[in-house]
Amino acid sequence: MLFRAFYALPKTITGKDGQPVNALLGAANLILQEVERHDPRAVVLCFGPDAADYRIELFDAYHADRLEAMPDELPHQFEDAGDFFGAFGWTIADHDSLEADDLLGTFARLEADAGGTALILTGDRDMYQCASDDVTVLYVRTGKKGGAEEVGPAEVKKRYGIPPELVPDFIALRGDPSDGIPGAKGVGEKTAADLLKRHGSLEAALKGAVREQRPSLRGALIDGRDDLIAYKEIATLRDAGVERPRKLLLHRREIERLIGKTAERGLTLVPIRVYFKGPRAKVELALAKGKDQRDKRRSIKEREQKREIDRALSERY
Repeated sequence: MLFRAFYALPKTITGKDGQPVNALLGAANLILQEVERHDPRAVVLCFGPDAADYRIELFDAYHADRLEAMPDELPHQFEDAGDFFGAFGWTIADHDSLEADDLLGTFARLEADAGGTALILTGDRDMYQCASDDVTVLYVRTGKKGGAEEVGPAEVKKRYGIPPELVPDFIALRGDPSDGIPGAKGVGEKTAADLLKRHGSLEAALKGAVREQRPSLRGALIDGRDDLIAYKEIATLRDAGVERPRKLLLHRREIERLIGKTAERGLTLVPIRVYFKGPRAKVELALAKGKDQRDKRRSIKEREQKREIDRALSERY
């Protein structure tokens, strides 16, 4: 999400120290839009290495195209992400050897196993494998307005012709250019879906490869067997060994901290609406970049908003 937001917003959006905050701002607005729409029990942001070592060991070209240098304006925003997003009351999860997708998939499964429902906000279709009756993928498309697209089992079946649990098999056969996975030679979406419909899994398709009528397909499956098995393992999410996240709960101290953290980065909270539902405080925020000291009217409005927050907090606490 930070990469996506970085390229979606101009680098001229900077904090008080002159450093760009466009990725933080864009990602925050994107997440807050879905938080307001779905009112989740908890929010978890996941971080991890771009490419897990075991996946590179399985296929050394995995994510090779992503190894280009990170823009100079982005590393400090990644470093700041935990402190910034943690101020919203969100859980920050990091892993030193597994990727963020593995964490997302594990958290979603834990929530479903506990009897809840989970939403996975992502721009990666690999996560379609997590879709179920209890887990919905919120797929973010670049340039699309109106929020993320909700993807469940029916949408996955309509898109690929297979159920979610076969997405890793499908990726292995068709390939995934964004991850550097080539797939089986000459196999596209239709052929991959047809193989899985007929055989039920990649392993079964490989076992029955000798009976394929098309010589080119038969050869692609037989000759590429070991590679295809490795591609499926790469595409399959691993358990990250995490615990179910705590509930989202913001009290006066946390809300004041959030205001301080955003102010430190030169971001204003415009508008600010604070609603209290029983013991839980829900904060709906729309972040916008301040215009330094040139816009006095905005400064006056911000002070008025802060007084409104103080009044609301005093009434609640």
